[in-house]
Amino acid sequence: MEKQSESTSCAGLLGQEQSKSMEKGRQGKHKLSICSKICYAIGGAPYQITGCALGFFLQIYLLDVVQMAPFYASIILFTGRVWDAITDPLVGFFVSKSNWTGFGRLMPWIILSTPFAVITYFLVWFVPGFTSGHTSGQILWYLTFYCLFQTLVTCFHVPYSALTMFISKEQSDRDSATGYRMTVEVLGTVLGTAIQGQIVGKVEDSCVTNSFQNQSLESVNESPQDLESLTSMRHAYMIAAGVICAIYVLCAIVLSLGVQERRDSCELLTDQPISFWQGLKLVMSHGPYIKLITGFLFTSLAFMLLEGNFALFLKYTLQHRKHFQNILLVIMISATLTVPFWQWFLTRFGKKTAVYFGISSVIPFLIVAGVVQINLIVTYVVAIAAGLSVAAAFLLPWSMLPDVIDDFVLKNPESPGHEAIFFSFYVFFTKFASGVSLGISTLSLDFAGYKTGTCEQPGSVDLTLKLLVCAAPIVMIFIGLLLFKLYPIDEEKRKENKKALQLIRDSDRDSDSDSMELASQVV
Repeated sequence: MEKQSESTSCAGLLGQEQSKSMEKGRQGKHKLSICSKICYAIGGAPYQITGCALGFFLQIYLLDVVQMAPFYASIILFTGRVWDAITDPLVGFFVSKSNWTGFGRLMPWIILSTPFAVITYFLVWFVPGFTSGHTSGQILWYLTFYCLFQTLVTCFHVPYSALTMFISKEQSDRDSATGYRMTVEVLGTVLGTAIQGQIVGKVEDSCVTNSFQNQSLESVNESPQDLESLTSMRHAYMIAAGVICAIYVLCAIVLSLGVQERRDSCELLTDQPISFWQGLKLVMSHGPYIKLITGFLFTSLAFMLLEGNFALFLKYTLQHRKHFQNILLVIMISATLTVPFWQWFLTRFGKKTAVYFGISSVIPFLIVAGVVQINLIVTYVVAIAAGLSVAAAFLLPWSMLPDVIDDFVLKNPESPGHEAIFFSFYVFFTKFASGVSLGISTLSLDFAGYKTGTCEQPGSVDLTLKLLVCAAPIVMIFIGLLLFKLYPIDEEKRKENKKALQLIRDSDRDSDSDSMELASQVV
């Protein structure tokens, strides 16, 4: 009896020591270092750098460098963006079905997609000689490689976004890593604008009096200076693409070597109580989510129209041909510097208030730009104001979506694990809307009589650019803000939801503690 008692006591002590050891392991084993967080954050740069370069410069590149008619450019821009929207849920589905490998479940997607992504990205900015004079060949070339790149960069970014859940068990680590990531992604938008704009901007943009449409460079009876300028411009775009490709590869290497994907960090996420389609139906029937994405759909459309057409507006309507790349850079620098301000503002005054003030702050400046022929100094002021609103539009959707998810969890406690649906379909709708806006805006330029390769455009083109950059965004911002009046989660409701969720978590934690204590007593 004495030996049995001693044995039981030893077993109890051993169980307590093992419990302490496991608890220390849970606290320390998955604790992310600052180095790992930085390496993880760097992985977010390629998507933002390439996206910003394409968003600001692809339209003007197709029209003025490739010398493509606006109608055909609109086909490429619309199809590419819509295809990009479709690939997000498709890639997400295939990633979720992936098996674990020696490199992890998500990392193989990132590693294998990178070399093909940089090749297709470079070819988007390459003008092949064999397509000169063949419109169908040009359309096929750029549509193929634009869609291929969008697919491959999605194969990088969707697993990268999901990687957040697999880098640590600790929520604090995940939140901290996400903070690092958002900082790098905002800097990535500046870097993409700076690299593309400054390299291209160094080339003298000599005006061409006639279009090169449907003709090869060698067959055009233009001055050697015009031919040399166009050739130099095409080389500049390829150099910028090469630099961005090198950064893309470097970021992928840092991410793959500096971040370890942990299978045990997401054990609970594999338990899906209902199917994907049932979850999608539940999410799409959640009123606050529909009202939020509808409001942001219109405000996002406003800023997408600005992004896609602002370079042309600066170049032709405001006649700042030699400064447009610097003005675009000022917008992104202003956005980067004001993100912390909006972060403070939304915590101090509430997220709905931040939406109203942040997104509407650009309206007076757009009115001035559309009505008055402003000089260069005033244009830079407008750019700074636009950056202020861009920062709010960039930050607020990702800040408000978690509030909607919390509200959904409280109303549907029996159906957890649908966070990916909320985020992926918000991205899907915004990308689809982006494709529609770019397609319609480029098609509008075609109807207005846009002439490729010329220094000046007809008055109808100037009017169309003013409508696309000033009038249409203002209307869409007003519609979006009116829809936000219907959004039900204000600060009071958000705090109530947060408190209710915390009570549930505390109750679950107490239940787990009681179970562990009971198990320890049994041992």
